[in-house]
Amino acid sequence: MSLRAGDPAEIGGYPLEARLGSGGMGTVFLARTSSGRRVAIKLIHPQFAADDEFRIRFRQEVAAARQVSGAFTAAVVDAAPEAEQPWMATTYIQGHTLARRIGMKGPLSGAELRRLAIGLAEALRDIHRVGVVHRDLKPSNVVLSPEGPRVIDFGISRAVDQQTLTITGRVIGTPPFMSPEQLQAPRDVGPRSDVFSLGTLLAYSATGHGPFDAESPYLAAYQVVHSEPSLEDVPAALRTVVESCLAKEPNGRPSADELLVLLRDLPADLGQIDARGVGAGRTRDMVTEHHFATPATPAPATPTITPAAPDTGSADTSIGRRLRRRWRPVFAAAVAVTVAAIGGGVAALTAGGFGRNSGGDKGNSLAVQRAALPDGFKPWHETVPGGREDIPDELRCLAHGDALFCGGGSVVATRIRARDGSRVWTAKSPGVPVNGMHLVGATDDTVLGYRFAAQNAPQDPPSEVVALDAKTGRELWSVPSGAQSTAVTGRTQDAIVTGSVVVTVDASNSRFEARNAHSGQVTWTSSFPAGTQCAPVPVGPQLVAMCATNAEVNAFAVRHPTLYPVDRASGALGRSIEVNGRTVPVGVANGRLVLLQVHMEGTDPAGYNGATRVDPASRKVTYSRWAKTYAGTPGMADGTVYVSGQTGLVTALDPATGRKKWSRQTGVEGAAGPVAGAGALYFSSATGRVVALSPDDGKPLWTTDPQVDGLTGQQGASPRVTLAGRAVIVAAAKNTLFAFDAQKPPKSG
Repeated sequence: MSLRAGDPAEIGGYPLEARLGSGGMGTVFLARTSSGRRVAIKLIHPQFAADDEFRIRFRQEVAAARQVSGAFTAAVVDAAPEAEQPWMATTYIQGHTLARRIGMKGPLSGAELRRLAIGLAEALRDIHRVGVVHRDLKPSNVVLSPEGPRVIDFGISRAVDQQTLTITGRVIGTPPFMSPEQLQAPRDVGPRSDVFSLGTLLAYSATGHGPFDAESPYLAAYQVVHSEPSLEDVPAALRTVVESCLAKEPNGRPSADELLVLLRDLPADLGQIDARGVGAGRTRDMVTEHHFATPATPAPATPTITPAAPDTGSADTSIGRRLRRRWRPVFAAAVAVTVAAIGGGVAALTAGGFGRNSGGDKGNSLAVQRAALPDGFKPWHETVPGGREDIPDELRCLAHGDALFCGGGSVVATRIRARDGSRVWTAKSPGVPVNGMHLVGATDDTVLGYRFAAQNAPQDPPSEVVALDAKTGRELWSVPSGAQSTAVTGRTQDAIVTGSVVVTVDASNSRFEARNAHSGQVTWTSSFPAGTQCAPVPVGPQLVAMCATNAEVNAFAVRHPTLYPVDRASGALGRSIEVNGRTVPVGVANGRLVLLQVHMEGTDPAGYNGATRVDPASRKVTYSRWAKTYAGTPGMADGTVYVSGQTGLVTALDPATGRKKWSRQTGVEGAAGPVAGAGALYFSSATGRVVALSPDDGKPLWTTDPQVDGLTGQQGASPRVTLAGRAVIVAAAKNTLFAFDAQKPPKSG
């Protein structure tokens, strides 16, 4: 990859030749020493240079990497951890990462798999012998060189006798490859934590998927701690060794030396067939990962509507049938320094945007500026228990008068008083939640959310759209829901509310169905064009169908979407509008649908490098190419596109010209937004940390501290902030909600 505009010409006297990649904490360049030796230089992003806590961590990385420079790691050539912008140079290792190798060619087998296993065990032995624990073994940290596998990136490693560096509000690591003790008791992490991670790597190498894969990082973490690994596709000879590595208790796992003995005793050719005669599993790309893994069967759960206050009526009716769970393709969430997928995870809460406050109507934000606090308001902090309390999820909310309606994960919907956070009623779902699926929307008298199937009820629909009475929470009706919106649009948006009507995709993914939101009466149905699958996309008061061919949907490579205006009265599809390129709808500006163009590097999405504007009335399509690629979570407010990067950098762009209006570094990693109101743009992360920026120039107005431990560096999430007049309501990890006055935010520090 060639150098980009703005990249330095040299670092520490080493001339740079190319950009090798960029992650959450830094950029890696290819350079040469004066003797011509090639080195890889990791340059830390400038925003972390002033972070004392991060400098401590980087010094630890340099020290650990120096200690373990051996045959199976990258030797440190030079480093400047105290420089204004810290950097470290290591031996350049030629070869693909394990993640890229499997993404391109599929799982390993036979002698190649055995050599990898032994090489990684030898690397762990060398690392542990000098008293270091790596703590972040994963496919992207293993390079397959001609001389054998090399372990790289000691960014969160530590000496065994050293106190763990803890960072408030962050979970550091990659859940599918972390050990149980990393998730439960980080200070107790020792060498056998790496052995657990190596076990997950070997399973991934043999099958193309991890033993704890899941649609949500939270669910993956839960499975690591509580569930048995999925190893049925691992060759029988290797499976026994992997099982020993994946013992939940560290003392039940072999040491690196013991593991090496076990691996050397394996047959020279491990074979590709397991004990049941089943071949290796389907490969999953590690960057845009499509998860279909199944966790252990949970205890039966009965969904209920739980009344939380006596003054608004009883809500003791069961929400309905137990459901079997649904798995569906979504873009994987990423954490810490993990590269994240582009797009996905956005639910439509209103007819006018993609997530709340994302449209182009300036009147909305101006009205909020003039609004007052809800009567009797005081700051509050609440947790909403769901039907699956063992798998907490993030909620999303919308304000409707004095009520706040929230939903997501195992909470179909809940009604909360905006003034004090007290719950009126809660409708729960028994199944395993799907990442990024939140509340559908609400009308004056109806709230709509998603319900997921319980595993022990296979006769029921995998997922449903459920309508609830807004006052009591009583179930009004439900309908099975389709599941292809993410593949078509890159957005998790299977149903939308437009006016008093809800539009869904039927269970067979073959047509739209429009119903009166309260009664459930069908007003129209509209079949998809032959050979295509479609998702509903709101364009202000209008409705558009975004469609793709079955072949592109099945390959998760939609590069030629077609748009059809939808008549809201009859459902009839208008004339087709062809769009070129891989695009993600982000909002509406001046009545035109704005789609961002996804820049691909090989098979991996690397950000957004342009915009496509579509006028449904005139069928005019306008393309604009941007000067550079912007990676992160996109959003839109008042006609401006915002991209919030994994490390907290927010950039404002004109969608028509691509002109950068401003760029501002914040301290909120993995922020989603924006939500416009009260003279500010609000961005928030899963930790509940919020930053308010000036819409004019991006100047930070204030920032709050984290409220809960949550995954940082996530990309593609929908906005977490909701405004009820001047009250700011924030959704964070673990079903946490909190609220405060926009004019009196919690003091940071």
